[in-house]
Amino acid sequence: MSKRKNDNQPIQDILKEFVQSNNLQSGLDKVNVREAWANLMGNGVNNYTTAIELKHDTLYVQLSSSVLREELSYGNEKIVNMLNESLGKEIVKKLVLR
Repeated sequence: MSKRKNDNQPIQDILKEFVQSNNLQSGLDKVNVREAWANLMGNGVNNYTTAIELKHDTLYVQLSSSVLREELSYGNEKIVNMLNESLGKEIVKKLVLR
């Protein structure tokens, strides 16, 4: 039977180590980007958002309104900056509105 380590570590450090050792960061980023989109865009845009998908560093957002898609395309770079600022790191480099 192996002995337990007696050194105490904060749970935050343990969770970070677990995420890194199991390569879970990309999955967490996908979930965090969806939440950030919902929080930043509000109900008006979320009602027309049908799908959000993060592939590598590109965020694909499918919208059911062509008018809204055109309107959001004007502020494409600003949306990317707001998302990354909300996430605390640069995850999204490009936004594709479909």
